[in-house]
Amino acid sequence: MLLKHTTAKEIDRKSLTINPAKTCQPIGAMYAAFGLHGCLPHSHGSQGCCAYHRSALTRHFKEPIVASTSSFSEGSSVFGGSANLVQAIDTIFSVYNPEIVAVHTTCLSETIGDDLTQIISKAFDDGKVPEGKKVIYCNTPSYVGSHITGYSNQLASFVKFFSTSTTKKKNVVNLAAGWMEPSDMGEIKRVAKEMEARTIMFPDMTGVLDTGLTGKYEMYPKGGTTQADMAATGDSKFTIGLGEYSTQDACIKLENKCKVKFEVIDIPIGLKATDRFIMSLSRHANVPVPDSITEERARLLDLISDNQKYFYGKRVALWGDPDTLIPLTEFLVSLDMKPVYIVTGTPGKTFDERMYNILKNVPGAKFKSGANADMFQLHQWIKQEGVDLLIGNTYGKYIARDENIPFIRYGFPIADRAGHNFFPKTCYVGATNLAIQILNALMDYQDMHCPEEKVEFQM
Repeated sequence: MLLKHTTAKEIDRKSLTINPAKTCQPIGAMYAAFGLHGCLPHSHGSQGCCAYHRSALTRHFKEPIVASTSSFSEGSSVFGGSANLVQAIDTIFSVYNPEIVAVHTTCLSETIGDDLTQIISKAFDDGKVPEGKKVIYCNTPSYVGSHITGYSNQLASFVKFFSTSTTKKKNVVNLAAGWMEPSDMGEIKRVAKEMEARTIMFPDMTGVLDTGLTGKYEMYPKGGTTQADMAATGDSKFTIGLGEYSTQDACIKLENKCKVKFEVIDIPIGLKATDRFIMSLSRHANVPVPDSITEERARLLDLISDNQKYFYGKRVALWGDPDTLIPLTEFLVSLDMKPVYIVTGTPGKTFDERMYNILKNVPGAKFKSGANADMFQLHQWIKQEGVDLLIGNTYGKYIARDENIPFIRYGFPIADRAGHNFFPKTCYVGATNLAIQILNALMDYQDMHCPEEKVEFQM
């Protein structure tokens, strides 16, 4: 029966979340850590927490997610995990030999009140950290924020522990990358290279969680932002943060620490957000926009123009991360679609303010953020008045099945389809990929459900 008993009538829920549109902070911190070359994420808490975080990422990326844990027992859960972490650091460098260990907390170690600064200082004092190796850390309590918050905290720790400033600024633009697929980061780097802009992306998952099958296992793939590049971010002349929720804290910390000015813009998803990114990069890197990029934009516009009648007026429900939903919703509006229901479990006023402005000309649009903005709420809205398309992570498949609605997998996690980590959704090429995916979903549904006499060879 799945969700067939969901009712259209909304009940005021102050203390109950049903199927939240988010997951917990440590998953975000773990994912971000893979964007540093030679880095091993470490979960300071129980084995179960680390196992869950690893399995969530493994299901999505279909790659072995390697991380270590402090393996709290009953004793460490009561008296603290200091000894566990010091021993873990010793074992990690002795057995697995990473360049960097990135420690993040869990709700258990946060509730106990473990002081990571003191514990890791002790590990250094006791000689547990070999010469030239690094141990960095951030606090990621699971009961606050979401996986996007954890990702943001980890990025800020990169700046805290690596970025350094000399007296000479370089003609380099930092690209602080929000939560997105390795393919999306790769597409952004390709565009920057096409524009001949000198950039440093951090974190950088390309070449880490999208590697090929060579017959040889590498615990630390060749990709990721190097320590040298991460240190050099302090001498860059500017930083562009892609996604406010994921990158603003890191950008602020870098400006305060190394006097690198910044601008935070949307992840370049869709036409308008990509326009803003291209113009920002062109301005701050002092490079022109080449004809090849303009041609990519023109092809996207041609696709939209040719197929406008299929997009027009289609009602869409979305869920996921705010940094993704904001430009994605804007793109749907520019396609003349109607994004009417949007939820994100990540709290924050920016989402509500941006959605209000984007959706002001969409009649009946509803949006919600925070702990009570869950999939149950979304389903209730759909019960009240249906939609033509769903866009979000795998957790929406039950609504799609029960309500017989076309469904495009987008965001994190996607556990039941392939291709999300191969085909980018960023920049003009990614927007073209997304527009084609939307068209195919709508047209497949029409072919499958229209009366026999309405089936057409050419739609």
